[in-house]
Amino acid sequence: MRSKTRLGGVAVLAAAALATSALTSATGAYAQPNGTGPSATANSDGAYAPPDAQSSERAIATADRALVAQSQALHKAPEDSFVREKTVVGTFGLQYVHYKRSYRGLPVYGGDVIVATDRTGEQARDVVSGQQATLNLDTTPVVSADAAAATARGQLTTVATASAPVLVVHAATETPALAWEVGVTGRSDNAESVLHVYVDARTGAVIDKVDEVKEGTGNSYYNGNPVTIQTSGSGGSYSMTDGTRPGLKCGGQSGSAYTKSSDSWGNGSGTNLETACVDALYAAQKEWDLLRNWLGRNGFNGSGGAFPARVGLNQVNAFWNGSYTNFGHNQSNSRQATPIDVVAHEYGHAIFQFSGSGGSGSGNEAGGLNESTGDIFGALTEAYANNAYDPPDYTVGEEVDLVGSGPIRYMYKPSTNGDPNCYSSSIPSTEVHKAAGPQNHWFYLLAEGTNPGGGKPASPVCSGPSSLTGIGVQKAGRIFQGGLNLKTIPWTHGKARVATLKAAKSLYTCAEFNAVKAAWSAINVGAQSGEPTCP
Repeated sequence: MRSKTRLGGVAVLAAAALATSALTSATGAYAQPNGTGPSATANSDGAYAPPDAQSSERAIATADRALVAQSQALHKAPEDSFVREKTVVGTFGLQYVHYKRSYRGLPVYGGDVIVATDRTGEQARDVVSGQQATLNLDTTPVVSADAAAATARGQLTTVATASAPVLVVHAATETPALAWEVGVTGRSDNAESVLHVYVDARTGAVIDKVDEVKEGTGNSYYNGNPVTIQTSGSGGSYSMTDGTRPGLKCGGQSGSAYTKSSDSWGNGSGTNLETACVDALYAAQKEWDLLRNWLGRNGFNGSGGAFPARVGLNQVNAFWNGSYTNFGHNQSNSRQATPIDVVAHEYGHAIFQFSGSGGSGSGNEAGGLNESTGDIFGALTEAYANNAYDPPDYTVGEEVDLVGSGPIRYMYKPSTNGDPNCYSSSIPSTEVHKAAGPQNHWFYLLAEGTNPGGGKPASPVCSGPSSLTGIGVQKAGRIFQGGLNLKTIPWTHGKARVATLKAAKSLYTCAEFNAVKAAWSAINVGAQSGEPTCP
C-alpha cells in the first residue's frame, strides 16, 4: 500500500516473467462424461488429485505436439526456439506445461507458451501465448549496456543495487523491440522498489518498467487463543519456521525467523511482534491448505514452495515484494496488519506471480486485477479457515481497522468506499486499488449472486439481468485459479473473462460456465472474440 487508505501487495513481475495472450487450441476444452465434472478424482476435501507419472509424461508429449501444431497461431519465427520449463498441476489434476521462447538465442519477454491438458495428459485443451507478432529483428544493439544501466538507475530516486543489463526481445506489445533488461533496487519518492526496466537497445528509450513491490500453538490477537501453528525445533531450541511448508517462516525486519527456548509464542497483544507472527503463520498456513484442498495447487508457487513473512514494518502498510511479505500496523499503532484477509492478500500476490506466465504486465488495469486477486484470496482463505473470531466475509481489512474507518474495500459493492462497481473505459487510468473494484464485484456475484440471503449483503448489477444466483465460494475460487493458470501479459478484464470461461468449461458443467459469463456481463465485461461456448 502506497497510501494510508489502501492495502498493498499486488503480485510482482519477476525478471524472467513471461507474457501470453489467449489462443484456443485446435482441440479446445471438453466437458467431463455425463456433465458431472471431474470431482470424483479429487480427495475428500475436493480438488487435490495429482496425475500419476504416466499421465504427466503423456501431458508433456501432448504439449510438445500442440506446440508444433499451433506454431502459426503462436507467431513462431524460423529463429524461435522453445525450452520446456515446468509443468504445474491445477484443480482436479489438470496439467499446465510451460515453455520459454528465445529468438536467435535471446530470451523473449512476452513470448512464452502454456499448453493446458486434461488430467490424463491425453488431450490438449488450450494453448496460450501473449506474443502478438512474428519476430523479425536485428539483434545487434546500438545503445550500450552501460548507457541502458544509467537510464534504468535514473528511474529511482535512490538506487541500492543494479543488475548487469541483459539483452532480450520485448514482445509484450504489438511492436516487439530489442531491449536491455536491467533490475534496480532502492526507493522511489516514497516507497521501497524492486524495479525491472526495459530500455530500447536501439533508441535508448524506456519501453516498459514493472515494480515488484506493490501495495500489499501461539497466542493470537485476531484468531482466538490458543491457536496451533507449525513451527520447528526441539529440546529447548525452537523457531517460527514451518518445516512442512518449505520457505515459510516469520520474524522481524532482519529476515531471520524468531527463535526461543519454548514452543509457545506471543502474548496475544496487538502490539507484540511475536503475536503478529503467530497470526501471520496461522493465516499463511490456512491459505496453503486452502490451495491444496480446495484448488488443487501445490503451494504458493505451484511447485511446493512458500515465502517468508516479516513483521514490525514501521508503516501503515503491508506488501509483497517478490520474495517475502512484510506487515506493518494500523494508523493508531494499536494492531499489527496481520489478520487473515490481509496476510492472505499479500500471499495472494505470490500466487498471482507464479500462476500462468507470471506477472501481469504494467498499467493500472493489470494492477487492479492484481489487487483484486489479493482480495479474492483473502475472502477465500477466510471462508476456508471459517474462524469464529474472524468470520468469512467479503470486506477487506475490517479486523485491522487500518485508518480508523473500518474496511478499506467492499467486494460485494465496491462503491461503498468510493471504488467503481463496473468495468468501463476509465479503468486503465484508474488507481490500481480502486481498479480492483470490478473483478472483486464479479467474484462476489459469481460466488454469492445478487441476493444470497443468510445475512450476506445484496449486490447490484451494472447491466443484464437484475438477479443472479451464485455457485458458491469454493467453485468460484477453483474457476478463478483456473483462469489464473492461463494468465497472460498484459492481463486485462477481457482476457480474464475468456480464461475463467475456459476454466469453468474444463472443471464443471454449462451451469457454472453460464454463471461465470453472467457475472462478467453484470459488471460490463461483455463477450470477447474467440471466447468458448457451452455446450
